[in-house]
Amino acid sequence: MKKNEFYTITITGMTAEGNGVGRTDGGMAVFVPLTAVGDVISCKIVKTAKTYAYGIIDRIISPSPDRAESGCPVSAKCGGCTFRHISYEAELKIKDGFVRDAFERIGGFKDVCFEEICGCSDPDRYRNKAQYPVAEIDGQAVCGFYSKRSHRVVPFTDCMLQPKIFSDIAARCISLINEFGLKAYNEESGEGIIRHIYIRRGFHSGEIMVCFVVKQDIRKSLAPIADRLAVEFGDIKSVVMNVNPKNTNVILGSKNVTLRGGDFIVDTLCGNRIELSPMSFYQVNTEQAERLYGCAKEYAALTGKETLLDLYCGAGTIGLSMADHAKKVIGCEIVPEAIENAKKNAAANGYGNAEFFCGDAGEFAARLADDGIKPDIAVIDPPRKGCDRLTLDSLIKMSPERIVMISCNPATAARDAKYLCENGYELKKVRAFDLFGRTGHVECVSVMTKGV
Repeated sequence: MKKNEFYTITITGMTAEGNGVGRTDGGMAVFVPLTAVGDVISCKIVKTAKTYAYGIIDRIISPSPDRAESGCPVSAKCGGCTFRHISYEAELKIKDGFVRDAFERIGGFKDVCFEEICGCSDPDRYRNKAQYPVAEIDGQAVCGFYSKRSHRVVPFTDCMLQPKIFSDIAARCISLINEFGLKAYNEESGEGIIRHIYIRRGFHSGEIMVCFVVKQDIRKSLAPIADRLAVEFGDIKSVVMNVNPKNTNVILGSKNVTLRGGDFIVDTLCGNRIELSPMSFYQVNTEQAERLYGCAKEYAALTGKETLLDLYCGAGTIGLSMADHAKKVIGCEIVPEAIENAKKNAAANGYGNAEFFCGDAGEFAARLADDGIKPDIAVIDPPRKGCDRLTLDSLIKMSPERIVMISCNPATAARDAKYLCENGYELKKVRAFDLFGRTGHVECVSVMTKGV
């Protein structure tokens, strides 16, 4: 197989990156973006390796019944949406397959109860947070989204995943930035000052925060912009400047300065009042997060007599969603700002039975195990890399009756579940949740019980 050759292939599978997978007559796997399972295409090879190749569509010979109009003029250029070119029903089937395949292939689980995937009620306009990178094109500041596998900004504000109000605010921010002569930050040269426009909104409250991420403190220059925005958009309750002077891909710096309104906005999640600052972790799809946490609470099967351990607790939203059915909640998170949020959220909602500690999840769990503390239920929500061995071994030593795992990576979830089940636990249920419709991400919840 050589670059620039043409092949006719049938797409038979899909990757999480949104590439269709087909094989040539010789058996070589070819990955082709913007294809759907069932497509028969003429494919042009653009990159080859020993056992696989990448191609692009030359023409569609026979389209898949899963194909759909994207509804977005930049979806083929932007790196945000992975599955906008197929129906949402087909997307859910693919994502459910990702979870099932991970637990069966990586975990070796053959007889587990896989519950039906929980899809979004609407896969569009669901996000409560947007981070628009700012760049300069033809001497003017623009904002939009990064093209796939690059930091090249595709100018566009009306993302189909964001509420329409975000588009209006972002566009107005850019017009004011240009009106006041503020320069966009250039990652390569380090020149310019405005790095990102960051907007978040309370799903239930409707309160909006606008945050300008800048290279240096320019509060005097941003103050009149903040005043204009607050007057023009009544739902804006907070305008904040975040200072990030570092040459880094990390969006936020450590310094926040409130320019207008409060230091935070307020929303509710699972009936609990939550304060949201620029640094607060908060699931971007509130409606689906409430369903996911509800499933985790169901799997935990609390009666009001249990001590619940909440590892990787973030701002405490998972543990607090269960605190009304637990005797005690103990949470741990390595990010200090998140723990402060968790403590404030517990106090604001009257949960005197919830304690939160700052520290590494594995080290904290190991200390609890060494001290002989034995929680009845453990809820873990690790990052994409999953749990480290110290965390898993400490859980095994503490021996809770149930372990509920929420994961944004089915592969590491299956790996960690396998280790726990090799050490005294039994996997009972797994359910996939689509919190990020039209993207390649899928979450899952699983529950393991202590074996006899």
